Amino acid sequence: MADASRTILGLGGCVDYELKLTTSVLEQLVAEYGIVAAELTSPATVTSERDLVVSILGYVARGGGGEHFVASAPALSTFADRFPHRETLGGTSVRAGIVMSRLGVPSTLHLVSVNDTFRRLLPADCEYINSGVGDTFHPHLIVQYDKGLRVRAGDIDIVAPFPNRLIYVNDPANAAMLLTGDLGDRLRKADIFLISGFNAMRDQAELDERLASLKEHMRQLPYGAVAYFEDAAYHEPAFSRRVRDALLDKIDVYGLNEDELQSYIGRPVDLLSAEDVAEALTAVHALIPVPTLVLHTKYWAAALGAGAYADALDTGTVMAATRYCHGDEFSEEDVERVRRLARRPESVAFAAALRSRMGASVDCVPGFALDVQNPTTVGLGDTFVGGFLAELALKGHR
Repeated sequence: MADASRTILGLGGCVDYELKLTTSVLEQLVAEYGIVAAELTSPATVTSERDLVVSILGYVARGGGGEHFVASAPALSTFADRFPHRETLGGTSVRAGIVMSRLGVPSTLHLVSVNDTFRRLLPADCEYINSGVGDTFHPHLIVQYDKGLRVRAGDIDIVAPFPNRLIYVNDPANAAMLLTGDLGDRLRKADIFLISGFNAMRDQAELDERLASLKEHMRQLPYGAVAYFEDAAYHEPAFSRRVRDALLDKIDVYGLNEDELQSYIGRPVDLLSAEDVAEALTAVHALIPVPTLVLHTKYWAAALGAGAYADALDTGTVMAATRYCHGDEFSEEDVERVRRLARRPESVAFAAALRSRMGASVDCVPGFALDVQNPTTVGLGDTFVGGFLAELALKGHR
C-alpha cells in the first residue's frame, strides 16, 4: 500500500448539498418573489432567498458557472429544501482525494472542519488532520442545471445554453482557513502538495496571516516535490491577486478553468480557436509566471511551460469525463470504457493546431465526445485535479 503521507491535499473541505434545478420550482419562485427580466444580473451580495434565485437565473441564462458567499445561511437551507438533494463531500482537495483513492493513491487531507457526515462519507484510505476545534457543520449549496432548462414566468423566458454548476457558501470555518501547527512537519515527507481553498476567505488581515504561515510551512517541502495550486472563484475578488502574489514563487503547477481564464484577461475566449487560446494562454502565463500553467476546459486540457505532463493531463481528462457520465458511483470498468471512447473531432483538431502554433512548450489533450442524458456538472475540475495528481504520484514524479 502506498503511503498517505506522501500526498498532502489542502486546505479545507465541507459537506455539500447537491441538487438539480427544475423548471416548476424556479417558475413558482419567480412568481412568488415578483422577479423580472431586468434584474437578471448578478446581485452584488446575496442576502436572501430572493437574491439567490435572481443570481441563479442570471447564470442559467448565460450557461455560466460560479461561486458566491451568501450572507444568509438560512436562505441556503430554505432553497435546498425545495428540491430533492443529497449530501456529498466537497472542496477541491477532498474531491481530488476521493478520486485519487479510487485510483489506488492514498492521501492525507488538511481540513478546517469535520462532522459525523464528513467522517461517514470519507474513503477509509483518506487520512486527515483538522485545524478546527470541535465539530462544525456548514453545508455548501451546489446547484446543477442541464442544457435546455427553460424558465418562463412573468416577462422572463430563458433557456440554458449549456449545463453547469453554481456554488453558494456560508461557512465560517473555511472563511477562517486555520492551518494546523504540524503542517510543515508533514510537508517534509511529501512528494505532492495541493493548495486550494483561500477563495472562501473574506478578511484581508486573516488572509495575509494564513499566507505568511503557509509559506513558512512550505519551506519544509523536499526538493523535487510538486506544489500544485488550483484556482477558484474568490468570494472577495480582490483577494485573488493577493494570494497569487504571495505564493507565486512557491508554486510549480497552477491550475485553472475557462471561467477563471476569461476573468483574468477580461474577455470571452473561443476555446476551439488555436489562435485565440494561444494568445489567452500567453497573456495569463505572463500574468501568472509559474513553471507550468494548466488549463482544463470542457473541450480539452493543456499544460504550458516546463515539465512533461501529457499523461497527467490525460488521466485528469479521463476521470473528469467519467464523473460527467457516471457521477460518484463509477466503477473501474466505467473508467476503462470512457478511456476507449472517441475524442471530440473538433478538440483533436484544436490540440494539433495549438501544438503547431505554440510548439513544444505546450501539451494539449482533447476531451471526449460525450452525449449524456443526465450529466454530473459538479466537481469536474476537482476530479481533473485528482486524476492529474494521481498520475504524478503513480509515476513517482520527483
